[in-house]
Amino acid sequence: MTYTGDVRVGGPADVRELPALTISKLAVGPHDNNAYLLRSTETGDELLIDAAADADRLLALVGDQPLGAIVTTHQHGDHWQALEQVSRVTGAEVIAHPLDAPALPVPVGRTVDHGDTIALGPVSLEVIHLRGHTPGSIALLYDGGPDGRHLFTGDSLFPGGVGNTGRDLERFERLYTDVTERIFDRLPDDTWVYPGHGKDTTLGAERPSLPEWKARGW
Repeated sequence: MTYTGDVRVGGPADVRELPALTISKLAVGPHDNNAYLLRSTETGDELLIDAAADADRLLALVGDQPLGAIVTTHQHGDHWQALEQVSRVTGAEVIAHPLDAPALPVPVGRTVDHGDTIALGPVSLEVIHLRGHTPGSIALLYDGGPDGRHLFTGDSLFPGGVGNTGRDLERFERLYTDVTERIFDRLPDDTWVYPGHGKDTTLGAERPSLPEWKARGW
């Protein structure tokens, strides 16, 4: 089956098979959060992005393979409701940005900042700090070369706009600038975007709307 990224709470994961990486997207919880399980094709090592809710379903998705890390994209509670249970059962290291780490319900084993990398077997994920939705929001980029670029944006970038900044113009300008300079200015249109809620998109689909986003201020 062709990956679409269209998932619903209670439904199955949608799975994308890349040569070096398998990406499983699962919708969980009352806020329709997306959780992403990344698995190295070569080693079987796994990394979970946002243990948002429904710990039992996330643990079933993890299965018997070693879960090495759980990355929390930002501090908002709907993105970590299952973090304590999943980290306890699996022993996975909890990773977050230092500005958001204190708000999480469990100790953070490793903090990461802009430009850092997280290893998943032979695969490397680049950390992109996107300030504005929260002080320590991060995205993760997998640059697969010929297999494309895959960007996990948490709540900082969605189809149709940047993340919520509470109608605070200063926060919006910070997030818009980071998303423009750190994502759109450096990555190609075919970069696939996996957001924290809802459907996926590509940078090419969103790029023409950047002036509109800036003009409306949200």
